[in-house]
Amino acid sequence: MLKFGSLPLQSNLFLSPLAGYTNLPFRLTIRELGGLDLATTDLVNAHSLLEKNPKALKLIETNAQDQPLAVQLFGSIPEEMRDAALYLQELGVASIDINMGCPVKKVCRVGGGSAMMNELDQTANLVQQMVAALRIPVTAKMRLGWDHHNLTAPDLARALEDVGIAAIFIHGRTRQQGFKGKVSLSGIRSVVEAVDHIPVIGNGDVTTSEAAKLMLDETGCAGVSIGRGAFYNPWIFQYTARYLSTGMLEPEPTFKERLRVMRRHLDLMIEIFGEAKACLMFRKIAPWYSKRFGPAKPFNRKIVHINTKDDFDRLLADFLTWRQQFLETDGQLQPRYRPEAMQPDFADEPEVFRRDSIPVPQGPVEVW
Repeated sequence: MLKFGSLPLQSNLFLSPLAGYTNLPFRLTIRELGGLDLATTDLVNAHSLLEKNPKALKLIETNAQDQPLAVQLFGSIPEEMRDAALYLQELGVASIDINMGCPVKKVCRVGGGSAMMNELDQTANLVQQMVAALRIPVTAKMRLGWDHHNLTAPDLARALEDVGIAAIFIHGRTRQQGFKGKVSLSGIRSVVEAVDHIPVIGNGDVTTSEAAKLMLDETGCAGVSIGRGAFYNPWIFQYTARYLSTGMLEPEPTFKERLRVMRRHLDLMIEIFGEAKACLMFRKIAPWYSKRFGPAKPFNRKIVHINTKDDFDRLLADFLTWRQQFLETDGQLQPRYRPEAMQPDFADEPEVFRRDSIPVPQGPVEVW
């Protein structure tokens, strides 16, 4: 059984935190489908959390169905990170994840995210203080390094293991790559080989069950964390769990099932955020579901204008009527439009998934 310190886990599949997406409604949607155990919140600013900023408190919102839950913190001041983690521990979270991988400037410029990979001693000291203060496990999410000149992940993983980190999540890209380029499985494997006993969880480009198995096989990692693939296919956790245990691939979810889960997701968002905000947020989520609807241009064009649940219901009804022209007599999509005949297309994915490479200082850190 996989464990993070004293925390036993029922699955080695994890939902990657992505700002604005992996909120409570989406976590609940995934959990209801199965295959996921420990989930992690969006990254939360430790300072904002200590100040009880309403936005920060909303990011850590949870309920009894959303367990076990880890909260991902970012920050660079040891005392703030420690105190924020202690506050979360008292709220009952299962573990604390430290963000050492976020590439965006607003996180790195305050010494958090990927910037932590350049200061191994300072980062190890921060982790040591947190580990010493907490009863719950502390994990870290990192990248391979700042750029291809500074692949510090293996050294940092060893240093963090020495001070008591419970697990490492490793995204197989550098900070400079942002979200472009292919994930390096050999880079992930180097982190797996660098530590003695803590589990290493691989992350990046896992959009199918086969890709998850390939990462496990090629890197020796103990588990896989899935981000973009979960938005494209919320069933990926239950399907991958079955594939890993049986070797059998599941058939695509039916169109009826896709509609059911999409509606359920919106209902949960309305319940948690209120109708106005939920519908505004759902404008960027619904197109991920429609990627597997077959022809869906009218749906995608109009979904960005919904303001109420009634708007959504009317749009969906109109879309279902329009979609009938692509159906055969038995009600199934014509073969060329069926999901199994379509390849994943991420050309129109949200900016958080397609961020360009990020300019960074070149050369060894010591000469910057």
